[in-house]
Order: sequence, then structure tokens, then C-alpha cells
Amino acid sequence: QVQFVESGGGLVQPGGSLRLSCSASGSAFGFTHMGWYRQAPGKERELVATITTLGSTNYGDFVKGRFTISRDNAKNMVYLQMDSLKPEDTAVYSCYVKRKIFADDRWGQGTQVTVSS
Repeated sequence: QVQFVESGGGLVQPGGSLRLSCSASGSAFGFTHMGWYRQAPGKERELVATITTLGSTNYGDFVKGRFTISRDNAKNMVYLQMDSLKPEDTAVYSCYVKRKIFADDRWGQGTQVTVSS
């Protein structure tokens, strides 16, 4: 059973920044991938960013250099620095992991990010 502790969401004005943090636990072998997905009301869940143990990253097309993902392997933590936020970035952002060995995907409950003036 994977447990998540997500934090950092909130209300920010357009053009502002937020930093999301996620701590994941409950996998004896750790996680190959960690990252973030988001889901806005009435829309499908979409990839924001993922990062592997070796630091290889993958970003959603909409990110366009505005977000930066990082990871602390020793602590099983993943971070998402979000800059130049836009109203269309408003969504619930959920932490994501892929477990080693089992290669299954898990998502946290999410943290709300609202971009509005």
C-alpha cells in the first residue's frame, strides 16, 4: 500500500509561482518513476511531469518550460516548481509513482491549484 503526503497547492495570481511537494512511502523496493498528473473539472487526467531514479524527465506539452520537476531519491520525495502559472493550469494535481519490481502505477489524492486574479 503506497501512502502519499502532498502539499504546496493553493490560490495564486496569473504569472505567479507555486512549489508542490510529495512524499511517497510503502514500497519496499522504491519507485522507478515519480511525478505529477493533473485533472481539471470536466477533463481527463493528464501528465504534468515525471522523473526517473536517474533523473530523466518527461513533461506534458502544455508545460513549455514553465515547470521544473526534481526528486530526492533518498527520501522518496518529488517536487514540482511551477512558474508563470496561467488560469488554465487550475486543477487538482496528484502525485504519481510507479513501483519498482511490480511496475504498477499509483496516484495520490491530490492538492488543489487555483490560478485566478
